[in-house]
Amino acid sequence: MKRAMHLILLILLVILASCASAPVQQEPIEPARRSLPQPDLPKEQQGFYVYDPWEPMNRRIYNFNAIFDEYVFLPVVRAYEFVLPGFAQTGVTNFFNNLTEITNLMNSLLQFKIEKVLNTVGRIACNSTVGIGGLIDVATYEGVKREEEDFGQTLGFYGLGPGPYLVLPVLGPSNLRDTGGLVVDTVVYSWMLRQLIEELGMDDSDEDILYWSLTGLAAIDKRRNESFRYFMTGSPFEYELVRKLFMVRRQFLVEN
Repeated sequence: MKRAMHLILLILLVILASCASAPVQQEPIEPARRSLPQPDLPKEQQGFYVYDPWEPMNRRIYNFNAIFDEYVFLPVVRAYEFVLPGFAQTGVTNFFNNLTEITNLMNSLLQFKIEKVLNTVGRIACNSTVGIGGLIDVATYEGVKREEEDFGQTLGFYGLGPGPYLVLPVLGPSNLRDTGGLVVDTVVYSWMLRQLIEELGMDDSDEDILYWSLTGLAAIDKRRNESFRYFMTGSPFEYELVRKLFMVRRQFLVEN
């Protein structure tokens, strides 16, 4: 009897040991998945969308501009600021602003913006005389504000859309309409500058040297007055941000 009890206990122990050592099969627990709602909107209705069919090319030009700006343009601007005193830099800015008042006047006339026409005429008359050829911005001191009108805005005023977004080498953000407008404004500005230089009675070669020197100086002065620096926004989406802000600003200028 005792042997039978011992045998039964031995069998029970073996069964319990085998159960304890057998691996427990558990269903794998998948982590909870949280999916953000994806707006099913066309691109035209998404926040940062801008019509940019040439984006790969534009991005390459944008990166080229960043390199050019860092290693060529900005060093020249810093040298310019180091050599020229502050008051002289202000005089240069005022001088070129006075020259571009002609394109402001032309485009204000084409858009029938009479108040802007009168403001611009007053600025030209005041700064070209009392302001010593535009070196001193007397008109601003007198409360006559500077207008910002270009041929791209004029084309927009007559209903021409901006067209595809475009990044111009060195010059930066633009669009197809404003690029055409820039060509027209540049032709008018260059013609006027040539006329002024011819009044000095210089030789043709000297006129060319002076013309290109002033053109280069105008470019340096314009870059000096722009605070934007490439890849300094802290955003990984700088290209998209710049593109959107540019297009919004241009639309605002067209409508005002």
